[in-house]
Amino acid sequence: MRVISSMFLMLVTVAMLALSVPAFASEMDNRIESTARRSYVFRTYLQADDIKVKSMDGIVALTGTVSEESHKSLAQETIAGLPGVKSVDNRLEVKGAAPTANSDAWIRDKVKATLLFHRSVIGSKTEINVKDGIVTLGGEATSQAQKDLTTEYVKDVEGVKDVSNEMTVIRTSTKTRTVGEKIDDASITAQVKMTLLYHRSTSALHTSVTTKRGVVTLSGKASNAAELNLATRFANDVNGVKAVKNQMTIE
Repeated sequence: MRVISSMFLMLVTVAMLALSVPAFASEMDNRIESTARRSYVFRTYLQADDIKVKSMDGIVALTGTVSEESHKSLAQETIAGLPGVKSVDNRLEVKGAAPTANSDAWIRDKVKATLLFHRSVIGSKTEINVKDGIVTLGGEATSQAQKDLTTEYVKDVEGVKDVSNEMTVIRTSTKTRTVGEKIDDASITAQVKMTLLYHRSTSALHTSVTTKRGVVTLSGKASNAAELNLATRFANDVNGVKAVKNQMTIE
């Protein structure tokens, strides 16, 4: 009789565990989808895009349309950094025809994305025009140092031949938009990855990026000390980054 009772209890336990697995997976998938929608990247850069996020046992499918090619990668990198995500199936489509590689429109998009993630410049208010690879910048900078840094960053974007910076320097105490703003780790990781990719000096680096409570850890290999230091510098100037631990090694 005791043996029968034990077997019955064991079967009940197994059945309860089997039933609880789908519930746990569903809860995790719901959390992934809601966290993605609340992320800084989705609220700030991708809010005008039509992106649908569907998670199934941690495998996330992205469908819909985005306005720019860079938004596809940005959405994917953000989702990939969320807890519980195993892989991302990126099926996003770009509205209209994507710019031809190395064309002026292609360069403009890269310059725009590069400036957008740096907190020491005002990417969202910088006017960008490109003709034959030469970039003309307009708009306002809050200091000469900010204007010069904008020029420096743009010169380091792939495809840019030269930069004519016509920005007007205004004296203001206006803070940059991310000062004091809490940004989630997945969004920070995505911004850092995109930044290192778009800067010509660090685009070829094989860098792994992780973020915990705003502290970014870089690992991988650099060709020399200059590349390693640039990776630290660029990452340190990304929105939301509190500190950078560079564990990269020199080949």
